[in-house]
Amino acid sequence: MIDNRNFVVSNVDIVTDCQVITNGSVAVRDGIIVDVNESECHGAGVIDGRGATLIPGLIDTHSDAFEKEIRPRPGVELPIDFALGSFEGRARAAGITTIFHGVAFEESDRDDRSIEQALTMCSLVDNWQMRGSATIDHRVLHRLDVRDPAGLSALTHRLDRCAETDSPLPLVSFEDHTPGQGQYADRTWFERWVSGTRNVGLNDARDIVDNIIEHREAFAQHRSTALEALSRRALNGDILLMMHDPTDENEVIHAHNVGMAIAEFPTTALAAVAAHEMGMRTVSGGPNAMRGTSHSGNVSARELISEGLCDGLASDYLPSTLLGAVHALVGDGVCDIVEGVKLVTAGPAGTVGLADRGRIALGCRADLVLVTFDHAMPTVRWVVSQNDLGPKDMQ
Repeated sequence: MIDNRNFVVSNVDIVTDCQVITNGSVAVRDGIIVDVNESECHGAGVIDGRGATLIPGLIDTHSDAFEKEIRPRPGVELPIDFALGSFEGRARAAGITTIFHGVAFEESDRDDRSIEQALTMCSLVDNWQMRGSATIDHRVLHRLDVRDPAGLSALTHRLDRCAETDSPLPLVSFEDHTPGQGQYADRTWFERWVSGTRNVGLNDARDIVDNIIEHREAFAQHRSTALEALSRRALNGDILLMMHDPTDENEVIHAHNVGMAIAEFPTTALAAVAAHEMGMRTVSGGPNAMRGTSHSGNVSARELISEGLCDGLASDYLPSTLLGAVHALVGDGVCDIVEGVKLVTAGPAGTVGLADRGRIALGCRADLVLVTFDHAMPTVRWVVSQNDLGPKDMQ
């Protein structure tokens, strides 16, 4: 059994934040990287990486996959603690060592979401970490439906408790998924999605979308109430606040002025440009970057990456797309492997303020992934997470 906190791995190609070191070695003591060497290391106990590529553990700032794990198919609901453990294994197998689970604070029969489920998910993630059973670092991305008064009330209590318990700075996403703006500014994309997922014709889908818009317009005034509540916390430094699906320059400027620090999934290049000009971080989707196109007709993540307008990728709904995106971006000449790996490691770490990880450098937390880029889905050979307590540590 390898001691995750003390080891040497050699005969690996090391991807740092500025270069690739061929046939190098990395030494770890007490869970911290203490040496990055440009030559191989030999001796008893040295792990032979067999020429594979060593990269930092991936950092996923937005994953909805835990939510989907609870209900893997219609009519099937798994015990929530089983679902988290099951998903943890899949995330780790995709090279992810730090993950922010999207928890939706809203009541929505359409999306199988409820305030009760949100609070249960938050509590489970918190307890999973505290009891030392986690094999990766689990955190919460608090997703607020800004037109849901009950969601804001529940989130307010949750954030108050986080402050009282000296929890890590909460990450919050300000979201409005009303068709006709944001992600679905062109509502016809949403109509086609409704048609496909509900197995109805386009005319019926248009009627369904009309009803959704009518219902949500009744709560439009609550958007400003939610914005004021979150803005106050963000400007005070009590939360890290994201603008979800910004569409244009004016929206981004306003978001920046009220304390939002991150533009998550900008839908246009103009929004991404404005965010960078305002000093905001930008996050794009791993599935978008891997496929080369948005599923809802918005700007391609590859365009933003090529223009230097993307600071990091998030898996959104499929963890394996992070490494898949790196492989595709490098293979298609969008960026080199150093920049590709940074998009899923150092970039996301900088976005959410995790300065201790995301790089293979002296003094950094030794969350590491050994991978071979031999297929469209790269093969993860070995994962080291400092959250993973081996048998010796658990005695």
